Amino acid sequence: MSALNPARLVAFETIRSVHDSDAYANLLLPTAIRRAGLDAADAGLATELTYGTLRRENTYDAVIAVAAARAVDLIDPPVLDAIRLGVHQLLSTRVASHAAVNESVELARRAAGRSAGGFANAVLRRVSRDTPGDWMTRIGETARSDDERRGLLTSHPVWVVRAFRRALAAERRADELDELLHADNVSPRVTFAALPGLAEVPQGARRTDFSPVGFRSPGGDPEAQVTASGGRIRVQDEGSQIAALALTRARPARAGERWLDLCAGPGGKTAILAAEALAAGAQLEANEVNPARAGLVRQSVAGVPLDVPVSEEDGRTRARAGGYDRILVDAPCTGLGALRRRPEARWRKSPSDVADLVDLQRGLLDAAIDGLTPGGLVAYVTCSPHLAETAGVVADIVRARGDDVEELDARAVITAFSASDPDLLPQADGSGRAQLWPHRHNTDAMSISLLRRR
Repeated sequence: MSALNPARLVAFETIRSVHDSDAYANLLLPTAIRRAGLDAADAGLATELTYGTLRRENTYDAVIAVAAARAVDLIDPPVLDAIRLGVHQLLSTRVASHAAVNESVELARRAAGRSAGGFANAVLRRVSRDTPGDWMTRIGETARSDDERRGLLTSHPVWVVRAFRRALAAERRADELDELLHADNVSPRVTFAALPGLAEVPQGARRTDFSPVGFRSPGGDPEAQVTASGGRIRVQDEGSQIAALALTRARPARAGERWLDLCAGPGGKTAILAAEALAAGAQLEANEVNPARAGLVRQSVAGVPLDVPVSEEDGRTRARAGGYDRILVDAPCTGLGALRRRPEARWRKSPSDVADLVDLQRGLLDAAIDGLTPGGLVAYVTCSPHLAETAGVVADIVRARGDDVEELDARAVITAFSASDPDLLPQADGSGRAQLWPHRHNTDAMSISLLRRR
């Protein structure tokens, strides 16, 4: 049995866990890399192979079905994952063809025996005989509609393609659909947040475009920089930074205010809220119904010298305890805005999930408004651009509550604290909602709405 490159083995085992145990690659892979003792080069390779294979899974499955002359659901799952890994290397990387084929065949052989290795070898050699462009043309021709073709070529479910088009059309930018779909398959740059008042953006670092506390990674191991700062610098998407700052900087904070992070897990936004509360003399509480995620919240705020109690209740009950001046509702959602960094999420949701999530989102936002003091603010945030989860939820609540609540201009708040061009955050639907996009803002597709209780 030949030796396997450890990076490919880590990638294969991570992909297997994603498919076999519903694991999340972004949580599992860093631990797997550390346990395997990979150096920087192999860690980079393992990351590219894992995320690249998962992002383009639907595209690769279409290629494999043609090359194998059988439906992919008839292929043994471990063997299929080994072939997917090989196809990614053949069609989307500069890895030498012989290495891509031989090591993927060895993975299949180890997983399911000699005959499985022979099958994988035949499929991968068939794929290697044609160019990536030839394969894209071939599978594109099998589509029954333009949306299905887009889905196949960019590896998105058709319902997601259509949801993205509707969200862009609300801004009169439906012509950006292909650019957005492409951006979802590009590895995001590592972005840091320096907790305000507790850490400084390093001198010479490239600052982010919107977040005044964000900066781009200069390279190297991000975890080392986080550890060296005592957790006061952390890896965080710029969109998440903006969502937290939109609440804290919508108006000047007064000493003694009470703030609540209602759906706090895993705690990245909570840490920014905590740092801002500390500077303002405010109190912060956090709530996360999932005990494991509540533990992550406690870890996340450990680097902030502020007591942040973390409860583990249903948010709809917790918010109505009342008396809060500001509440962040970072609501559970489809996660369609973070497909760059959570590639498997695109295959784990379906249109039928949206209705249940919208009911929960409306319930959380309604409870949060109940929990506000007169004049209090709530930031309603989703990591999704789906209109039902964003504009739809806010419109329903504003309509139901009438004069009790008013929507503020979140775009104006963000452009004020970021000193950015207002035209970078257009919204043509008449609301004050700010919608970020990976292809336009290089962030996750965060939706941010601000509401004030009258």
